[in-house]
Amino acid sequence: MNPWRGLKGLPREVWLLSAATLVNRAGTMVLPFLVLYLTRTLGITPAHAALSLTVYGIAALITMPIAGRLTDVVGPIAVIKTSLFLSGVLLFLFLLAHSFPTILAITFLFAILNESVRPPSLSMISDLVRPPQRKAAFALSRLAVNLGMSVGPAIGGVLALFSFRWLFFVDGATSILAGVVITMARWDSARLNLSHDPDWADPEELGREIEADSVVPLAAAHPAHHLRAFRNPRMLYFLAAMIPAQLVFFQLTSSLPLFLVRNLRLPESLYGTVFTLNTLLIVALEVPLNTAMAHWSHRRTLTLGALLYAIGFGAFAFVARPAQIFAAVVIWTFGEMILLPGSSAYAAEIAPPGRRGEYMGLYTMSFSIAFSLGPILGAELLQRWGPHGLWGTAFVSGCISALMMSRIGTKDTNREAAAA
Repeated sequence: MNPWRGLKGLPREVWLLSAATLVNRAGTMVLPFLVLYLTRTLGITPAHAALSLTVYGIAALITMPIAGRLTDVVGPIAVIKTSLFLSGVLLFLFLLAHSFPTILAITFLFAILNESVRPPSLSMISDLVRPPQRKAAFALSRLAVNLGMSVGPAIGGVLALFSFRWLFFVDGATSILAGVVITMARWDSARLNLSHDPDWADPEELGREIEADSVVPLAAAHPAHHLRAFRNPRMLYFLAAMIPAQLVFFQLTSSLPLFLVRNLRLPESLYGTVFTLNTLLIVALEVPLNTAMAHWSHRRTLTLGALLYAIGFGAFAFVARPAQIFAAVVIWTFGEMILLPGSSAYAAEIAPPGRRGEYMGLYTMSFSIAFSLGPILGAELLQRWGPHGLWGTAFVSGCISALMMSRIGTKDTNREAAAA
């Protein structure tokens, strides 16, 4: 049996969007090397250079819900095209900035434009496919992201040897090229509007999903005043369950390198192989894995993903050798491959017709919150309580998320499904 069979029935538009995502992500160079550019080329202090990333994170946090709501008003294609073209042009202009306040202002604007692509992309995938295909569709999108990210920073490292200016030119050009792909593609507007029709879902499919504790029909069961994302208790509970696991995941780029290099006294190159192993597993296994799990209940998928995060990161408390480290990486990578496509699918299915952009904006904003808090909390725990305190807390945090996820789709889910 072909493990990639789940991609066979995906609409052409999903493939086009994934192709544009691949082009855009393959040019991701400026953000990973921004601190090095500011310190080495412009002579800015490391502390001030790091502040630029904080500004980027704050802008992303503000942008997500706004971009999501804008998606519902003007449509996802318009938001994606505008964001890609303007962010590409802004990267060319970035090289003209030399004063630190100007750099922070451009970084803030770049974050708004760059991060505005995510909510409409997720909303668009949600609109294009039927519920049983969503996990595979989101896995394909993540495959494009990871393939691009495995290429972009690597090429950027080579270009930086010659001049950091090349990073801005190439990153800007790929953003504009991705915008051209979106602009030149033929989009079926009728297909994009299917999910706004309450009768779009096949009744037989809905019946199967209800049995699997899905929530496809539940948006219609809510009173109108509960349909806004910020006022939907189901959505808010889901995000509260996600954030503990997200806080754990963002230790990957903050406390984990400190732990490996300072505490275990391992070379920096080993930390680089963590990313290599993670990316290779995602590219090879995420789509087949989500195809095989397409009919799993949301509760089962999300609980397992969060639990694997807890076990994988918690295992770092007991590692000492590279083989043990890689085993822990494999465990939490499986959690990532299960939790992230599954959570995107769940957020899409609890969103009422016409509000998917708003819901996806709130969903992606939760990642920005975790990105802002996770590194600070992890570093503080590592300094105060040491590695065992840090990774023990990570295990508990992941378990809290898994426990909360295990309550998704229980009694009141079945009651509302029956009412729908």
